[in-house]
Amino acid sequence: MENPLHEALLDLVGVFNRPQPDHMLLQRANVTLDRALFPLLVRIGMRGPIGVVELAELVGRDHSTVSRQVAKLEELDLVVRSPSKLDQRVKEAVVTKAGGRMVEQIGAARNKIFEEVLADWSAKDRAELTRLVRKLADAAIGFTSR
Repeated sequence: MENPLHEALLDLVGVFNRPQPDHMLLQRANVTLDRALFPLLVRIGMRGPIGVVELAELVGRDHSTVSRQVAKLEELDLVVRSPSKLDQRVKEAVVTKAGGRMVEQIGAARNKIFEEVLADWSAKDRAELTRLVRKLADAAIGFTSR
């Protein structure tokens, strides 16, 4: 059965799961970091303070794996973990100054890459894409949270 939306989403997920875009992004950001760690660092920078379980859900990984990876980020002095103000049993991660600078570098490089990818798109098309992708993401999150 043909489903153009499903096919397009699979193609896009396939691109994002390849190592080449990650390597390009890290190179352009002038960041040396394992490609398994930088998405976690970016999410912590965007959503922190954040606990490991919530972070694991956001990135679609097992919480024990994410816990080890966050510990590695902590060893690299890119994040620090401390007890949650709401629940002392939960340790939440936040980026350090060095981690924050790295998140900014990655974000700037990502923005430049998307500028190149969308160079021939009108401002209206870019805004519409952003609106529709956000709407799809919110609907998918809501659907899977039931």
